[in-house]
Amino acid sequence: MDYQAIQVQKTPEKIGIITLNRPEKRNALSIRMRDEITSCMEAWKGDDGIGAVVFTGAGSFFSAGFDLKEFSQGDLIGEIFRSSSIYHKTVWHFPKPVIAAVNGPALGGAFDLTTLCDIRICHSSAIFGHPEIKFGAPPLYTPLRWIIGIGMARDLCFTGRTINATEAYRIGLVSQVPDHGEDVLAQAISAAKTILEAPLATLDITKRYMVENSGKDFDASFACEHDKPFADFVKLFSPKK
Repeated sequence: MDYQAIQVQKTPEKIGIITLNRPEKRNALSIRMRDEITSCMEAWKGDDGIGAVVFTGAGSFFSAGFDLKEFSQGDLIGEIFRSSSIYHKTVWHFPKPVIAAVNGPALGGAFDLTTLCDIRICHSSAIFGHPEIKFGAPPLYTPLRWIIGIGMARDLCFTGRTINATEAYRIGLVSQVPDHGEDVLAQAISAAKTILEAPLATLDITKRYMVENSGKDFDASFACEHDKPFADFVKLFSPKK
């Protein structure tokens, strides 16, 4: 499929790269971009040539967030809501590891996108924030609090303040900040290669319980993380009759 708002690439190592590609608009997440991300990820769900996905942005921005010009057009509200709802759930429920290679500012809805990914690696120039609360748009809170904790997530969502790469690493939002000048996309691809040293079936099971057990108590999580996977592996490795 030909895309207009994103660029996609599949590497020989089974890594899919999605580049947010509206640099003239600071890679704003338009309706078209969200729909294209959804379409691409739906196609990659069952693609044996994709084992992990990396998001990054074209130019010096990861993304400035949702396209505010579209919000000013009342007749687009329905499409904005539809595309937003589907896209968020598609990224969150994607069955393979997803890494955000944050090459610059990630604001508003783009900050949300990074929290829907499994791993975040950011350039030293990256900043994160929810300035949209100042304009009447409530931020996405829940995945952020799962990553950095309730107190800090409430701080960032209520204040709309931005944090730099150093603070993002300190609070556990990102796991790596390559030295200044290093290629953050290359670091993310390297991380994906490390992940893909594990069997794809194991990664699939692990990703599934990471998504499914959020908010559950120990017993429910244990059943999801241990009992069901163990039963699956018994079936997988049992001698065929």
